[in-house]
Amino acid sequence: MRYLVLSDIHSNLEAFEAVLEDAGPVDQVWCLGDVVGYGPDPNACVELLRSLPHLCIAGNHDWATLGKLDLRDFNPDAREANLWSREQIAPENLAYLKALPETLVEGAFTLVHGSPRHPIWEYIIYASTAQDNSTYFDTPVCFVGHTHIPVIFCLSNKDGKEACETMPPSLNSPRLMGQERLIINPGSVGQSRDGDPRASYVILDEESLTFEHRRVVYPVERTQAKMMEHNLPLRLVLRLGYGW
Repeated sequence: MRYLVLSDIHSNLEAFEAVLEDAGPVDQVWCLGDVVGYGPDPNACVELLRSLPHLCIAGNHDWATLGKLDLRDFNPDAREANLWSREQIAPENLAYLKALPETLVEGAFTLVHGSPRHPIWEYIIYASTAQDNSTYFDTPVCFVGHTHIPVIFCLSNKDGKEACETMPPSLNSPRLMGQERLIINPGSVGQSRDGDPRASYVILDEESLTFEHRRVVYPVERTQAKMMEHNLPLRLVLRLGYGW
C-alpha cells in the first residue's frame, strides 16, 4: 500500500491539487487535520478530500470553524479567517468536519493533529516535547501536523534511558523505518512556515517500509488573489509567498 500523508491544507485548493498531482497514484490519503481555516476555498478542499479514498482527523481550525473552540484563543488573523469560514461552509461539509475523530490508529501508525497527548492543540516543536509524548502512543510511528514544519523525531531507549533526536527531512530521499520509534511531521500543504513556500507532504510505502518527504511548487498567486477577493487578512495573504 502506498499512502499520501498530508496535513494543514487550510482551504488552499491550488496547493492541495498540486500535491495530489505530484504524489501520483496512491491507495489512500491520510489527512492530519486542519482541512479548513486561513485560505479561500474551505468547501472545495473538503469536497476534494471527501472524493478521495482517505482517512482524516480533526484539527484545531476544523474545530474553530465548527465553534468547538473559543476563538479568543486564536490570533486576530486566524480568528477573522475562521469567522469567515463559518459563514462559507456548506451544511454537508460541516457535518463531515463534525464527524472527524481526534485520533486514529491504522496498523503500525497513529494519526493525530497536534500530539498524541493533546491531539487538537499541543505543538510538537522540540525534542523534549516529542519525548514527553512517547508514552501516549503505542505504535512504532506517529504522524503529527499542526506546526506546519516538516520534521522527524527519533525516539530510542539507550542503556535504559529514553532519548529523542530531531532530524531534518531529506527531500525526495526515502527513509527506512527501523527499530527506533518515530514522530513524523509531513509539514503543511496550504501554509508552510519553514521559509519554503512550497507545499509539503509525505509518501509512505508500507511494502518497502519507507517514508519520503516531498515539496511541490503551486500557483501561490492564484490563492492570494482569491484571498484578496474575499477580504481575508493581508498578513495571511502575504505570508504564503514567503513560507512563514
